[in-house]
Amino acid sequence: MEREFIAERQKGLQAYLDVITTHHILSNCELVKKFLDPNSYSVNYTEIALQHVSMFFRSEPKWEVVEPLKDIGWRIRKKYFLMKIKNQPKERLMLSWADLGPDKYLSDKDLQYAVKLLSSCSHPYIYKITFATANESSALVIRPFSEKGTLKDLIYKVRSAPPPPCKLLDLENSLLGLPSFYRSYFSQFRKINTLEGVDVHCFGHLLYEMTYGRPPDTIPVDSFPPAPSVFVVSVLESILTCEAMKNGMPTVSRLLQMPRKNLFIPTKLKEALKTSKECTEKRLTEEQKLIHQHRRLTRAQSHHGSEEEKKKRKILARKKSKRSAYESGEEHSAKYSNSNNSGNYSEESLLLHSYVNVFVLVVIFWLKRCRVTINLHVNTELPKPSTTAMRI
Repeated sequence: MEREFIAERQKGLQAYLDVITTHHILSNCELVKKFLDPNSYSVNYTEIALQHVSMFFRSEPKWEVVEPLKDIGWRIRKKYFLMKIKNQPKERLMLSWADLGPDKYLSDKDLQYAVKLLSSCSHPYIYKITFATANESSALVIRPFSEKGTLKDLIYKVRSAPPPPCKLLDLENSLLGLPSFYRSYFSQFRKINTLEGVDVHCFGHLLYEMTYGRPPDTIPVDSFPPAPSVFVVSVLESILTCEAMKNGMPTVSRLLQMPRKNLFIPTKLKEALKTSKECTEKRLTEEQKLIHQHRRLTRAQSHHGSEEEKKKRKILARKKSKRSAYESGEEHSAKYSNSNNSGNYSEESLLLHSYVNVFVLVVIFWLKRCRVTINLHVNTELPKPSTTAMRI
């Protein structure tokens, strides 16, 4: 296959994956995650959840698991089961199990106390919790089974039953440290760095979906379609517009002034929850810093890999290679001249040495001749010894 064809197909596949991963629902789908990262998502979470639930109910024999409930919720590691009480077989209950998330900062003791406290919470707009417990790795909550579905079922007209009063579910998620469904949105904006701001931002998403019957296409929202109430649009504009993202979320002080049922929470647990809140906000801030640094690095890499930068680097490389070639040529010529000079010096020294040797030989020969001549002259001039002298 031709390289151009393969490169074109790769670009098309990358664009297709970018669309899927930027879609909030599809990016959290278990099948998509298994396709993109099969090693990290090869575990059967339903079986793991069933094992943990069975261990929980060793000391609670009155509960019985009927069957797992599939296709509920978006969390991969949160599973649901249909339950019943053995002495009340007609009453249908729903159990939700989840392992602890990255924002779990409560101690095991405080978490156990806080989760059990949820079952005592009674409010007309909070879905009743029948039983709740937690351990060092996971938690489970049992509620009455809602046969009429959820608010999303009503928005998308999955069920035709008349809407009952809306009640909040899954209040335990924040205690268990589970990330928010909209975390990928508000983590992009550094002004949303408190849990109050996170709650307001999530409320804006919910209000938009309830008003228009679908979630917003992009965040921030540039323009809002006509709504049944102008007040709703003004609230959405104060939460989801680009200006709101830059300036920060509005407070919920007016909501807190509404009459509500007070729930007694011990002082020690209040301090633990406050510490957990601060740790969660700290992790959010750190994640936003990492995202900001990654954006800067990506911009730098894209700038570094542009065609203009590549041409500049090629020109600089050519200039550098020419300069190095010129310097290496000068160095080679200098070495060649030094080697020639050293060769001439060696020839001159050899010639001088030979002349000296010849001169020394001539001098030695001349001295030997002179000695022989001197000896001859001395022998001829000496007188003969007398006999008298010999007698003496």
